[in-house]
Amino acid sequence: MKIAFIGAGSVGFTRKMVTDILAVPELRDIEISLMDIDPSNLEMIYNVLNRDIEANRLSKTRLSKTTDRRESLKGAKYVFSFARVGGLEAFAMDVEIPMKYGVNQCVGDTICAGGIMYGQRTIPAILDICKDMKEASEPGALFLNYSNPNAMNTWAANTSGGVQTLGLCHGVQHGHEQIAEVLGLPLSEVDVVCAGINHQTWYIQILHKGKDMRGKLLEGFKKHPVYSRQEKVRIDILERFGYYSTESNGHLSEYLPWYRKRPHEIDRWIDYSDWIHGEPGGYLRHCREERAKFEEEARQYGAMEPAKYVPENRSTEHGSHIIEAMETGRIYRGHFNVINNGVISNLPSDAVVEVPGYADRNGISVPLVGDLPAPLAAICAQSIAVQRLAVEAALEGNPLKLKQAMLLDPLTGAVCNPPEVWAMADEMLRAESRWLPQYADYR
Repeated sequence: MKIAFIGAGSVGFTRKMVTDILAVPELRDIEISLMDIDPSNLEMIYNVLNRDIEANRLSKTRLSKTTDRRESLKGAKYVFSFARVGGLEAFAMDVEIPMKYGVNQCVGDTICAGGIMYGQRTIPAILDICKDMKEASEPGALFLNYSNPNAMNTWAANTSGGVQTLGLCHGVQHGHEQIAEVLGLPLSEVDVVCAGINHQTWYIQILHKGKDMRGKLLEGFKKHPVYSRQEKVRIDILERFGYYSTESNGHLSEYLPWYRKRPHEIDRWIDYSDWIHGEPGGYLRHCREERAKFEEEARQYGAMEPAKYVPENRSTEHGSHIIEAMETGRIYRGHFNVINNGVISNLPSDAVVEVPGYADRNGISVPLVGDLPAPLAAICAQSIAVQRLAVEAALEGNPLKLKQAMLLDPLTGAVCNPPEVWAMADEMLRAESRWLPQYADYR
């Protein structure tokens, strides 16, 4: 069996995913194909993984590397995408240009001005992966997309790309851990069901031994010595809407029109102990620091401690668990991003939603959720409208739809007037033109 990693130069995440997969004994007789357009990134992660595999004495695990995407996808049964088109250079423009217009993002990878432009760069690459998969991969190969903006990419891959694609994210798992902690309960005893859209998903059910625990959350978070400082936006939403969000304080704050629109009020809602709690441009700073750190470590990879492929080192990322379930028949329950098709009955059927799902030898099964609580559905519907326009813009190379998506974005529209949005979009299109082939005529 062959597993392809596209954008494998996302070194930290690639190494984690390979460690997860190779912690499963049944998944060790495989080929892992690493693909990245940056030869130096590729060489770094190849050397690190090769050393890990040798240290674990996995003689049946075959590791290959290539800068040729189609070669990597040839014969693959599972395909991961970690691609970030334009790398940190383009991502910096997603954050820094909107900041000039007052659009203050912590992350900038989902919606808001930065996430919309991120999608314009990434969707064409996602469709190229889909094309090569249909022509070269094993028939019925499954595309496991971790690339952001996750919902937009997954939407394009399933519809225009014509490949079964799951969007995967770890927000549900992280919030689950917080909830168990504030309730003072073991994680294994707290059962959650989430539904919504990627990065705006909600814990609609929280049970402990069959008892509903949602009513205890607000008090628990307000009294917690750390979360009460770090999760002010999430706690405010919990108090006003009755449900806790899967996403970090920084993520959630930039998808809504209320918390980052007035510069003098932003500090009220964020915490500077870590970028993820809302620091302006925090994720960009973090990525730059992590990149420099890994490059230094990779130069000394011979002295790095090899990863141990054992169950206790396996993360809660969905990817390896899905492959294990489909290959062994062990049932896995997680939360996946899929085309709605009526799963959440009061959100558009064509949208990508994040909902409970099961994996086993029969493939992926998604149960019906029904209606989201009306206020949560209203929040999600705003973002879905932005995503739909942004996907159409990326597919068509349509600058008008791109600008309309930005104008309708909740935070961007709360900060900028229409002429400012048009000027910002024009500036971003010009600055990022080398990664936007579909807008060639616009330049």
